Amino acid sequence: MHRIVKNYGGAYISDEVQTGWGRTGKKWWGIEQWEVTPDIITSAKSMANGTPVGLTIATAELADKFQGLNIATFGGNPVTSVAARAVIEVIEEENLRENTFVVGGYFRKKLEELQQKYALIGEVRGMGMMQALELVKDRQTKEPAAAETNQILERTRANGLLVGKGGMYGNVIRMAPPMNITKADVDEGIRLLDKSFGEVRA
Repeated sequence: MHRIVKNYGGAYISDEVQTGWGRTGKKWWGIEQWEVTPDIITSAKSMANGTPVGLTIATAELADKFQGLNIATFGGNPVTSVAARAVIEVIEEENLRENTFVVGGYFRKKLEELQQKYALIGEVRGMGMMQALELVKDRQTKEPAAAETNQILERTRANGLLVGKGGMYGNVIRMAPPMNITKADVDEGIRLLDKSFGEVRA
């Protein structure tokens, strides 16, 4: 895809609002996992742990083309810049990119074990601390199980576990736990997911 964009003279933009700052494990940016160098990177949210700030990085060639005044709602200021720097320092000092890789891999393995237990889970996908379960009525036809996804969300909430929902058909359970969680935290989350899937199946 990157080569196609470049061959036609386009700029390759990597939106790292959710995948940036180590969330996919080991690397700072999600795009690095595919060894692609984008022309522009955008980011926000997690770079300052929720403090409103945004970031745009561009090659010198592109950046030099922006002349005159510009404005950004979350462009940043001295306070948010200090918050962003503090977050980056914590990520480095606590080696959270490595923790995300190791514990994220453990998390993925446990989700795949759940997939073996519940036919409702058609696919496990994701990287690091960004994981998802696609729920289907039938693994062969891949028919989306949107109603069951809503039931799982209700059961997990009732059981004390908050997860998200996404996907074009509303049938994907999205999970992005903090980058500093432990394997014990994963075990507890999996226990609650297991309980919730069991209740929906019943």
